[in-house]
Amino acid sequence: MEEKKLFLLDAMALIYRAYFALNKNPRITSSGLNTSAILGFANALLDVLRREKPTHLGVAFDTMAPTSRHLVYSDYKANRAKMPEDIGIAIPYIQKLLYALNIPVLYLDGYEADDVIGTLAKKAEKKGYSVYMVTPDKDFGQLVSENIFMYKPARMGNGAEIMGVSEVCNKYGIERPQQVIDILGLWGDAADNIPGIPGVGEVTACKLLARFGSIENLIEQADEIENPKLKEKVKIHANQAIESKKLATIILDVPIDFSEEKLKICSPNVTDTTALLEELEMRSFASRLLAYYTGEKEGKKNISKVNTDLDVIEIQSKKGNKTVEDKQIDLFSDNGEVEMSLVEVAVSARKEKAEKWDTVEKLQKGLLALRNGGGNIAFYLFPSNKENYCSSHILCAAFSDEEGHLFYYIPESVSNLSVLEKQAFSCFFEENDFLKSKQGEASFSFANLLAERSPKPLLITYNLKEQLHLLWGENLTFNASVFWGFDVMLAHYVIDPESGHDLKRMVENYSFASMVDFSAEEYSLWVVENLVSLQLILSKKMKEVEAETLFREVEMPLTFVLADMERVGVRLDTQRLKQYGEELSLKIQEIEQKIYTLAGVMFNIASPKQLGEILYEKLELTDKPKHTKTKKWSTAEDVLQKLVHKHPIVALVLEYRSLAKLKSTYVDALPLLVDPNSGHLHTTYNQAVTSTGRLSSQNPNLQNIPIRTQMGKEIRKSFVADKAGNVLLAADYSQIELRIIAQLSQDKTMLEDFIEHKDIHTATAAKVFNVSMAEVDQTMRRAAKMVNFGILYGISAFGLAERLNVSRKESAELIEKYFEKYSGLKHYMDAAISIAKEKGYVETLLHRRRYVKDINSGNALVRSYAERNAINAPIQGSSADMIKVAMIRIFNTFAREGLKSKMILQVHDELIFDVLEEERKRVSEIVEREMKGALPMTVPIEVEINFADNWLDAH
Repeated sequence: MEEKKLFLLDAMALIYRAYFALNKNPRITSSGLNTSAILGFANALLDVLRREKPTHLGVAFDTMAPTSRHLVYSDYKANRAKMPEDIGIAIPYIQKLLYALNIPVLYLDGYEADDVIGTLAKKAEKKGYSVYMVTPDKDFGQLVSENIFMYKPARMGNGAEIMGVSEVCNKYGIERPQQVIDILGLWGDAADNIPGIPGVGEVTACKLLARFGSIENLIEQADEIENPKLKEKVKIHANQAIESKKLATIILDVPIDFSEEKLKICSPNVTDTTALLEELEMRSFASRLLAYYTGEKEGKKNISKVNTDLDVIEIQSKKGNKTVEDKQIDLFSDNGEVEMSLVEVAVSARKEKAEKWDTVEKLQKGLLALRNGGGNIAFYLFPSNKENYCSSHILCAAFSDEEGHLFYYIPESVSNLSVLEKQAFSCFFEENDFLKSKQGEASFSFANLLAERSPKPLLITYNLKEQLHLLWGENLTFNASVFWGFDVMLAHYVIDPESGHDLKRMVENYSFASMVDFSAEEYSLWVVENLVSLQLILSKKMKEVEAETLFREVEMPLTFVLADMERVGVRLDTQRLKQYGEELSLKIQEIEQKIYTLAGVMFNIASPKQLGEILYEKLELTDKPKHTKTKKWSTAEDVLQKLVHKHPIVALVLEYRSLAKLKSTYVDALPLLVDPNSGHLHTTYNQAVTSTGRLSSQNPNLQNIPIRTQMGKEIRKSFVADKAGNVLLAADYSQIELRIIAQLSQDKTMLEDFIEHKDIHTATAAKVFNVSMAEVDQTMRRAAKMVNFGILYGISAFGLAERLNVSRKESAELIEKYFEKYSGLKHYMDAAISIAKEKGYVETLLHRRRYVKDINSGNALVRSYAERNAINAPIQGSSADMIKVAMIRIFNTFAREGLKSKMILQVHDELIFDVLEEERKRVSEIVEREMKGALPMTVPIEVEINFADNWLDAH
């Protein structure tokens, strides 16, 4: 009889872990959606399915409703950081994925996911199941029994960890797993704000439990504690310890049914799953997921001997007399684990063959020898803080020459390089006196040198922008007069924009060696060992896809521009934002009271369940309310928008949500991200994330600062000039995507409209509605504008009808008339799809490729999505290329003329500058000239330029 195996996944714990694991190299879709949490969770789920083959499975979520713990202890979880915006956006997608896979989503208002899992685990155990609680959360140790286990998912090359009774007891030195509750009661839990006994940590808690057995016994026998201070703490905080124990106790009688049938593993809804994963651009995961459900085997990779495009690369690792060159390390074996012993042999061999420069003199001599050798050199600087390169220092520097010789140096101090060390490093990284001035005051003028074609040797690295921040922290920078830079991350990005560009993935894809969790020097050596080979392969591939010019003249120089912008940052008026936050709070409270009055009762507005009961049961807004897939009332925004006319409470709920999100995401969060030293916000620009070529930003995401609503616009008022006398300049491309499609399509009618500087939407309306431009009213212009921009994104008659609130027949006629007048656009769209079907890709004006792999799919839904990408990608990509070129030219001109004004933000089609009053006229001239002339265009480019003391008024 088959063993009944139930796996219960702790959704939030896995989602947070996945999000932060990918935080430095996030997965961003072409639309700007951060899918890190979604992909990480999905991989963990698939890993469980493939490794463990459960018979039953469910995923438990927390809800927004307060729990019994909040009622007992109002400060429960009070000090938790606000959920990152990207996680909040990801959760509905994860739930949609689970619904599509027919995996139950488990939750209940008033209870936490821990309680749901605990209750179901105990019920399942009684019915003969082996239960595995999939979570890294230590709290679950209290539930472990003979048939209930903690299952910590695989991470960092290590396999999954399964903890039973003996493992839990051995970890804490206790007799039974239930004593984990006592440990938590004593130790407390900072994450949940459970106080415990102050000053009692894990070690002390375990010792006390080993002696007294429980908190109750400890309190009763407190006089037997030898340590007087500890004895006093136990006596003073006895009640607090008891309450903490209660808070840490997982509830086991949640009113939730254990349904064997619903939890049973079954086949997914393939159509829904495919459509969702396509929307999320998780194509690689989709193929692996499909392989699991269809039983197909995935290809295996041999990292010992692999035939690459250039040559057969043999990896030989020796430990003593033992050679492992003929051994195969299978990265995709049934259990998914790397044969770690062989990898460890390779790590050891790599470090043994590397030459350590253990003095500054050896460093100086070694770097001079490398430089004088004349060949290409790889380098990597390991940071002291991977989360913040701007405030980091160099822990290790590693180098490799073309022959594969490895060298490394560990600085004498972890805080900064000595004068002698800087002199030694200046062989590669020249010292800049002006960098010693106040952070952000200097412009760096090396980008223009990188754009020059020359026979200079390459200085190869990975993620040059982060390496530049490390160098600048030491008043050093890239020596562009001696070397030409080569960033393998950006090279891979221009070759294959759809794939991930993290180094581990690249190395495994090109099959050199796998990676384990190295020390600083081991990791640095692993990086440089692979960089030279990667550069050879990627250089060849760039030639094949004609991406060399894009790489050399756009992406590489842009790295210096972005690094400078990141280091300078933008000033935030925190006082103004605080005042606005207080206004928002009052407004939110006012709306709450109005909602309660209309509802006739107070309730949790943020709870979909309680809101649904008010809207659909109490107020009966519709006799056919929408339901979620779990048969709950749907209160999604799109559902509520259709009910706005039914009752005034609906508009208030939507406004409440909007303002609450505005406050939590921006008003409350942004001041916490201000650097205390500079007083500025320092975002990180992602240069190699979007497949269209557009930039994105994170920590914080300044490209999502609201602009559509008046309340949202107020946020931008808090972005101000750096100091008195300075102003902000905002320069915005006008209707740039329409101008680019006119250029790409060469549609005569649209070209004439732009050349004659007509209002494009009024001109379109006049043609489509067959009236003079003077007769065009706002309704006509709005319809024409909707069509103009809708065409860029492949809008359908159905979609246009919904947006214009007209019949589908009317919208279809409107589109037909549009293409009659702009036949060149229709020809371009058809040609783009034909080219994509023939070549598998489309290109921008600068020949940036966007691969459209599903253009010939037999699935109509998937194919239509690919066709829309084929039409839109060259437009979005050309727009991205244009502003990138403009940024490089503006940056270099500022540096060449010695201007002190700074480019501080790039947001979509807009550039923002912090400008000195005396440079105002010259900066305006440079910005307008370079933005207009960035790409050779027959269509006239218009740039709107405004000055103000804050971003909103300058926009």
